Amino acid sequence: MKFFMKYIFPALYGLTAYFFIRLLTDSVTGMEFWQRSWGLNGIEMSFAMGMGYLFIWACNRLIAYYDRRGYDHFSTGRIAKELWGVFLLNLLVQNLFMTPMVALTDNGLQWFDLAEINTVPLFLAFIYYGVKRSSAYLQAYIQNKLQLEKITNDKLETELKFLRAQYHPHFLFNALNTIYFQMDDDVVAAKKTVEQFADLLRYQLYDQQEMVNIHQEIQYMQRFIDLQQIRSSPRLRLQLHFDEHLQDEKVYPLLFLPLVENAFKYIGGEYLLQLELCKQGTDIYFHIRNSIPAVEPEIEGIPVVREKGIGLENLQRRLELLYPDRHHFSAGIKEQQFVAELKINL
Repeated sequence: MKFFMKYIFPALYGLTAYFFIRLLTDSVTGMEFWQRSWGLNGIEMSFAMGMGYLFIWACNRLIAYYDRRGYDHFSTGRIAKELWGVFLLNLLVQNLFMTPMVALTDNGLQWFDLAEINTVPLFLAFIYYGVKRSSAYLQAYIQNKLQLEKITNDKLETELKFLRAQYHPHFLFNALNTIYFQMDDDVVAAKKTVEQFADLLRYQLYDQQEMVNIHQEIQYMQRFIDLQQIRSSPRLRLQLHFDEHLQDEKVYPLLFLPLVENAFKYIGGEYLLQLELCKQGTDIYFHIRNSIPAVEPEIEGIPVVREKGIGLENLQRRLELLYPDRHHFSAGIKEQQFVAELKINL
């Protein structure tokens, strides 16, 4: 292919331009060039092939020159400069080869000869430039797309790490607070709590692959619930249901935990907490509800307004990043209970 493009194609390019010019000239003058002396035709075709070799070589050098200028993208300005360069180059080469050839043959140089010499090859020159540059345009477009995707992915990954990091301080505070109070009453139980706490940290710090099996998330939630029961009211009533069919499904980690933590944080009233995690067709369905106090707590007669935590907001943002258009999440108070539902399409 390289041999063809270097040695054969330029000659074909020049002959193509020559035959186009001859056909247009004969259409205007009524001449039939195949009835002319083939010696004369041979000389003209030799000039045309020489023009082809010179133009293709010069055009390739021009393109290489612009590539060496350090452009990293194909802007409108760059393309305009290259086209202007091709135009001037074509004008120079055509008039260097073709104008003297036409002036010394047949009835000399006519105005329409000059027009054809400068327009027909220019059309072919722009076609050659477009074909030559098309692969570079495509490659540059692909590189720009890949670079944009990389920047976007890096930004999303950074945001996800930030959202995940916001969760840890609150979790650490609650766990350490539980262990602190246990140390005064039951050292053995405190040691067991430390072991449970270590298992939870190990999952967060070392088992954070891109995606995990759903049963790992279930085990993690179960350990978290066991730890929360230690510091919860004896009135707590738990109703847990984990679908046995959930085993090998892949999900992103730590998506369900903010809802579990939120339930333990705001539970009150009847102290009822219901949790269900099951599979519905191709969806993972998570449902949790907890009773809340019938009356909001007050300080000196003024109702305490609970600030909206970052847990649910972070969860919503993570779902938008990890499962765009493949999840449904809702949370709110219904009949003195806080109800949250999450459905993820696998």
